[in-house]
Amino acid sequence: MSARPRAQLRDRGGRLAGKVALVTGAGAGIGAAIAARFAAEGAAVALVDVDLASARARVREIARNGGRALALRGDVAREADARRAVRATVAAFGALHVLVNNAGVNVMTTVERATARDFERCIGIDLKGVWLFSKHALPHLRRAGGGSIVNVASMHAFRTVPRAFPYAAAKGGVVALTKSLALDAGPDGVRVNAICPGTIATGGLAGWFAAQRDPAAARQRYLAAIPVGRVGTPADVAALALFLASDESGFVSGAAIPIDGGRDALSASGTTS
Repeated sequence: MSARPRAQLRDRGGRLAGKVALVTGAGAGIGAAIAARFAAEGAAVALVDVDLASARARVREIARNGGRALALRGDVAREADARRAVRATVAAFGALHVLVNNAGVNVMTTVERATARDFERCIGIDLKGVWLFSKHALPHLRRAGGGSIVNVASMHAFRTVPRAFPYAAAKGGVVALTKSLALDAGPDGVRVNAICPGTIATGGLAGWFAAQRDPAAARQRYLAAIPVGRVGTPADVAALALFLASDESGFVSGAAIPIDGGRDALSASGTTS
């Protein structure tokens, strides 16, 4: 990874004016939406992704809209990459105030069919990566006088479906890690919260519908199980991440917040995303 020359922060206004954020898995989907929203609200943003070309494309979009951003390649499951990404962010922008641990991978099978490689890959990216980036970001958040860590978990942490191992286990771990971090870092002014998305409209969801025998009927049945009548969007998740990253949520820490269109309010006999 290589950082650009250190940038001078300009106050563009907005809810994150003057802040510096690092977002993992920011090359596409939810991470890209969070990075773009943060930049639009005045933050300087480092976008970390294993696909550097995608991260650079998002940085160009942010720059066209007048924002400040930096693309970094990193595998969140590797401690050396986590250390370098945090250091490069601080070198480029002078501080770190917000960390969003978004990078994740869906590995879904059964306990018996899962291989050690399946387990290690999912836990490494979805859970270990959250720990590694938090570990290396915390000294800089303290140095900045406090800040916010936002972890992207899942509703699978609370209620899941058959053949969802080890993904559900990893996301359950993210919620538990969030609470531990909130307790340990709270005295230093660092808040830590988890976002728990339900069904979010991504390419993967569209592919699932297309693979069904009757895609239109499958989509109708799916939407009928969501009280608000639609699936979520990356922009929905970005809006919640913005609140948790901003000073508006100054008394919110250790929370695991569902964002699933009300589906969590259904009886236990319902299914999850």
